[in-house]
Amino acid sequence: MTNTPNSAQNGQILSHEETDELLARINQQLTNGTFNHQDQQLIAQMVECLGDTRGLVRLGFAEALGVVGKPAVDILIEALLHHSNEVVRRAAGKTLTLIEDPVAVPHLIQALLHDQDTVVQASAIGALARIGIPSVKPLLEVLASPNSSESNKGHAAWGLAFIGAQAKDQLYEAYNSDSPEVRSAVVGAIAKVAEEDHHDTQSLDLLVNALKDNVTDVRSEAAAVLGNLKYQPAIPVLLELLHHPEPQTRKSAALSLMKIGDRHSLAALQTALKQESDSNTQKAIALAVSLLQKQTDFSLEDDWAE
Repeated sequence: MTNTPNSAQNGQILSHEETDELLARINQQLTNGTFNHQDQQLIAQMVECLGDTRGLVRLGFAEALGVVGKPAVDILIEALLHHSNEVVRRAAGKTLTLIEDPVAVPHLIQALLHDQDTVVQASAIGALARIGIPSVKPLLEVLASPNSSESNKGHAAWGLAFIGAQAKDQLYEAYNSDSPEVRSAVVGAIAKVAEEDHHDTQSLDLLVNALKDNVTDVRSEAAAVLGNLKYQPAIPVLLELLHHPEPQTRKSAALSLMKIGDRHSLAALQTALKQESDSNTQKAIALAVSLLQKQTDFSLEDDWAE
């Protein structure tokens, strides 16, 4: 019989003193290798203690449950989905992040989509991201679903970007999706692949091709990440986009060229500025012209200094 406080055996909420005693005993058992991984009652009590009012104590039980690992997963899932205390639900999601068991993926998706607590949602997406490749398909389905909220889709896009290079083959395939939300999220995730591996030409080619997507948001996302990457081979396509019929695309192209910082783009930007009729896009192009002009002036001064 496991030596737990009487109130724990009765399923009651523990006092702070009893909670501290239980955590100390569990940590000692884990250190000594004497913890009974089959004791579901004890594991359930550990999960219940994730609702303790003290953050460091919650962290202590989460870490201990992380060491316990798979035997705790079912109880953590039950707590994540059904516990009345949002603090326990939040901590259960964070603890599943430590264990990284793919069995939890569909349940984490359920919490992401249906729990009203934003911290629970964030905990769920954090766990999904850490689990990695098994989460990719469900996250893509969240993005493609018309029933997913913008918040859900934002979380899913972040999760895919976090997973990044681990799932690049799945991401390349997903770019063929009919869903603009999926394609846009894939562009953001592929940017992480390109950042981590500058020799991955497939990722960079996909980003440049995304500049020609038929949806504004996808083009804008591609322009933004290529600008952040300062990827000069994208310049010819970006220069073409300065004359795109969609103002947002022209604006995104100008800002991307500004970030890339190639002074040979200056003349094209100056011409585009004279032709631009949209006020917001005018401001973006004017900013790009101003910064590139300064860079050009500095470069000329350096030439004379040599």
